Amino acid sequence: MSRNAVAELVLVRHGESVGNVAATRAERAGAEVIDLATRDADTPLSRRGEEQAEALGTWLREQPDGSAPQSVWCSPYVRAVQTATIALRAGGRDLAPHLDERLRDRELGILDLLTTRGVEARYPAEAARRRHLGKFYYRPPGGESWADLVLRVRAFLGDLDRAEDGRRVLLVAHDAVIMVVRYVCEGLTEHEVLDLGRRTPVRNAAVTRLVRTGAAAWTVAAFNDDGHLAREGAPVTTHPGDRDALPH
Repeated sequence: MSRNAVAELVLVRHGESVGNVAATRAERAGAEVIDLATRDADTPLSRRGEEQAEALGTWLREQPDGSAPQSVWCSPYVRAVQTATIALRAGGRDLAPHLDERLRDRELGILDLLTTRGVEARYPAEAARRRHLGKFYYRPPGGESWADLVLRVRAFLGDLDRAEDGRRVLLVAHDAVIMVVRYVCEGLTEHEVLDLGRRTPVRNAAVTRLVRTGAAAWTVAAFNDDGHLAREGAPVTTHPGDRDALPH
């Protein structure tokens, strides 16, 4: 491993949020708009999300000192901060999360709070443009593409290497952020990362571990591991968090 390099990344998606529940309900009902009063950054965990964060705390408590995270970085969005705070308290880990806005969820611009049906009904031209460009490069007006997200994640990871040299770092963020971290660290292609996201969506409070094996080489030691949820009797949920309201 080279100088100024993180040794291991433990990637965790936040627990189920009130927004996850509202979006799933709206899609199933065929509604055009998601009924959610808070802005995305302020949307909290659901009760099930809190249970998942508690179970994640059990996982943290069970990690031996030689493999436990040594520092925590977190999206500033409420649902991610709540997940990290609850888990660290439940796990007895005396770590203070560092917040970084580059770990925030992907911004959807004018498509925010619209379901698939809502986008097709209200912005048919955008729906057609999204189908033409594909999910990775499509940028909703006022929002971000996955390629835009890659830019800020690359910058964050470079700074993290300098700040956390040789350490094991827990990142609590969002499903798209976790997939983009894998894209950057593993050198995946556009099609590989989108196919991975389609086949295995990141579950709420699931754990992914990336271990550095060389200057630029990473090994996936675990992906989407939610065994701690089952052991603690917490619900397992797979909400499509990176929801640009259009089919993949």
